[in-house]
Amino acid sequence: MKRVWALLPAVFLYLSEVKIYVKMHHNSPFLACMDKELSQTEIIDPVSFWMGPNGKHLKENSHINLTSEGKLMITSFQSSLSGSYICILTYKIISEETQKEQEIYNIYTFMAFGYQEPDFVFQMTVRFTTDSCNGKKNSQFFKLLIRILDEIIIDLTCHIEEPSYKCHFLEIPNNGLKEELFIAFQVRPFSPERKAACSKLSVDCEEITNSNVQQAKIRIEEFFLKQTNILKHEFNYIPNIHYVEHSFKVIRIDSCQPGFGKNDILHSDCASCCVVCDPRTYSPNTDVTCQACLTVHSYGAKTCP
Repeated sequence: MKRVWALLPAVFLYLSEVKIYVKMHHNSPFLACMDKELSQTEIIDPVSFWMGPNGKHLKENSHINLTSEGKLMITSFQSSLSGSYICILTYKIISEETQKEQEIYNIYTFMAFGYQEPDFVFQMTVRFTTDSCNGKKNSQFFKLLIRILDEIIIDLTCHIEEPSYKCHFLEIPNNGLKEELFIAFQVRPFSPERKAACSKLSVDCEEITNSNVQQAKIRIEEFFLKQTNILKHEFNYIPNIHYVEHSFKVIRIDSCQPGFGKNDILHSDCASCCVVCDPRTYSPNTDVTCQACLTVHSYGAKTCP
C-alpha cells in the first residue's frame, strides 16, 4: 500500500517578549530565533525570518548581522535601532506513524533598548568647628580648603563646583553651644565645556569621566581621613578651626544625556541605566526622567515637536 503524505494545518506559537539592553555604540548579543528547549531537540527544515522595528524584513547591512543559523546581532547600536525585533521560526513535525507533516510557526519578540551609563557627580558636605562665626578667618579657611581640594583632583580633569559654607550655632547635649562651619561642594568631571572635551576622547566617554570622578572622590575621602596632619601644616595660621570627626558625607547624583532617562519600573533589569526614551516621551536636558510628549514617535527624542 502506498503511503500518502499530508500537510496538517499550521500551528502558531507566540512566545513571551524578551527585553534586551544594548550599550550605545556597542554590539548586541546574538539573538537566537529559538528557545532553549527547542535548541536541544532535532528540528526539520528550520527557516528564520526577522523583522525590524519598522515592521520590514531585516537584511544584512552595517548594523544588522544575520547568521546562517538564523541568529541576529545588532552592531554599533544607535538610538534609532531601539524597538521591537520579531523572528518567525518555521519548521516541520512529521508523525512517525502516518508520516503526516505539520508546519509549526514559533514567533519570538525581542524589545531592544539602547542605554548609556549615567553621568554622575558627587555632592559632598563636611563640618569644622570654629571659635566664632564672625571675622574673615572662616572665609579664608573656606577658600584655602577649596583650592587644596581642587589641586588634589586637577590631574583627573575634575573640579570643585558650587562650593558654599554657612556658620551655625549648635547646642550639643552636655556640651553647651558650639559654632560650626557647614561646607558643601560638588565634584564634577571635566569643565563646563564637557561635551566638547568628551567628543575628543571616545564614544565611551562616560566610562572615562565616571572613572575619573570616582578617583577624585577616593582622593578627597583620603584627604579628610588624613586631614589632621594635612590641615595642621596647611592651616597653621588659621587657628581654632578643627575638622568634626565623621562629618564628611558623600551623595552620588546621577544625570542622563538628552534623549535618555532612568525608569526602574519600566526597565527594572537596567534600573541604574540611562535608557533611550520611548516613543511619546523625550528628554531635552541632563535630567534622569523622560517627559511625556504624544507627538514623538521615535526613540531617543530630545525635543517635543
